[in-house]
Amino acid sequence: MSSLIEQAAQRLEQLRQAGVAVPGIDDPAPAATGAAAFAAAAEAAATGGQRGAAAARSPAPAAKPVDNPLSSRRVELKLDVLQKAGIVTPNSPRSHLADQYRVLKRPLITNALGRGASSIAHGNLIMVTSALPGEGKSFTSINLAMSIAAELDHTVMLVDADVARPSVLRVLGLPPGPGLLDLLEGKAEMSDVLMRTNVDKLTVLPSGSPHARATELLASDAMKQLLDDMATRYPDRIIIFDSPPLLLTTEARVLATHMGQIVVVVHADRTLQSSVQQALAAIESCPVKMMVLNKARSDAGGTYGYGYGYGYGDGYGYGYGASAAADAKPSPAKA
Repeated sequence: MSSLIEQAAQRLEQLRQAGVAVPGIDDPAPAATGAAAFAAAAEAAATGGQRGAAAARSPAPAAKPVDNPLSSRRVELKLDVLQKAGIVTPNSPRSHLADQYRVLKRPLITNALGRGASSIAHGNLIMVTSALPGEGKSFTSINLAMSIAAELDHTVMLVDADVARPSVLRVLGLPPGPGLLDLLEGKAEMSDVLMRTNVDKLTVLPSGSPHARATELLASDAMKQLLDDMATRYPDRIIIFDSPPLLLTTEARVLATHMGQIVVVVHADRTLQSSVQQALAAIESCPVKMMVLNKARSDAGGTYGYGYGYGYGDGYGYGYGASAAADAKPSPAKA
């Protein structure tokens, strides 16, 4: 026994002279005593200190960040400023606009939770788009996200997917930063780019750094994997995508192929019916499509309101309008 201890002690001295620290003996942790010290010395003698040397050279890998809203950076929305700009906020008094979004969100939530007439793949991925710019899609996206965030049982992620002309952060009064495109390039993790707001159940994912191949990134396998993960990781989360106009860029059509539901915003009395028809043809494969008639005149005094039409891929649908004379069918845009 004494011979073995002497051999171990000699080997330890040789290792120290070579500059190798032996775990349990030379590290700053409390020194091992008794049988533990003997075991450490014997192992060092038997292995030649290789394990200790490898540990000294190779630090433990850092934990990979996960999509945890609590670890995301927090941002403060100026809710009073947003309210004055026409955005529905938790502090807003009950209004006609807020009620319109309550009606608008109800079938979307029903489908997102799989409680509709049929199960919808990725039903909690909802794209808000339009045929052309200037029809109010970003305004609708933000208000819809705010309205769903007021629900007791759901959380909302608002994604600025209009990568060519992002506007969500500007409307919300937030500075630009990395986001969706950075995730797809592998330059960031979700916890690096997700913004947790002072609206308890609302997080925001920016569009990210401009990229010349944005369309290819949105059509990539990385995008498909990201959306699959976003759709399934949190069953109570509903994700709203503010998308580019369908007739202006190809990004919207690529994004539409991954969506469970699509909301098409139509500017009343301005958007041509032919433009709406072309836009709907571009998203024909999506199982659920809803049309929102923005700035529809709802009374003789010229007050503007909102309306929507909604239907499944088989053509069945119903409509809702702010005025008493609203037709019970999807609202057509006027030529």
